[in-house]
Amino acid sequence: MKLTINQIRKGSVDEPYFFDSQVDVTELETMKNDIRKITPVHVTGQVIIHGDEFYVNFHIKGEMTLPCARTLVDVPYPFEIDASEVFSTSTYYGKEEEEQEIHPIQGEVLDLTPYIKENILLEIPFRVFADNADSDEAAPSSGKGWEFVSETKEEKSIDPRLQKLESLLKNNQKEK
Repeated sequence: MKLTINQIRKGSVDEPYFFDSQVDVTELETMKNDIRKITPVHVTGQVIIHGDEFYVNFHIKGEMTLPCARTLVDVPYPFEIDASEVFSTSTYYGKEEEEQEIHPIQGEVLDLTPYIKENILLEIPFRVFADNADSDEAAPSSGKGWEFVSETKEEKSIDPRLQKLESLLKNNQKEK
């Protein structure tokens, strides 16, 4: 999401510049994180100018798909983020600016996309759980080189060498 400096300064000095846009952040799916899928996010906000500094307040709304911590099934995770960033066209940065984390504007374009992505990555929860995590079909029962074996489902199988002894035990129980 790119805003030009001239576009922002067109309005009145006392009034903020408002923006409302859809931003494609599907690049986050290819990064090494838990995001399996993310829809384009809706970004609204305003830019307030004070001299060489641009104060940007924006709201990000979207939905990402994350793996369930128990079963690895896809879990939709809606999110809403409020963020604020400060940018400057000034080439001089003092100690105060370093502490406030003021981002320099290169050229005539203010690109908010990296800051939108950064805030989304910070919003990823440590764990999510699927609502239907107890269902057997949600969890994989086998994979490459492994298979899930349940003790309750296994029937007791008798060693073929001892089957004749079992028949003797059954005969003894009938006689009693």
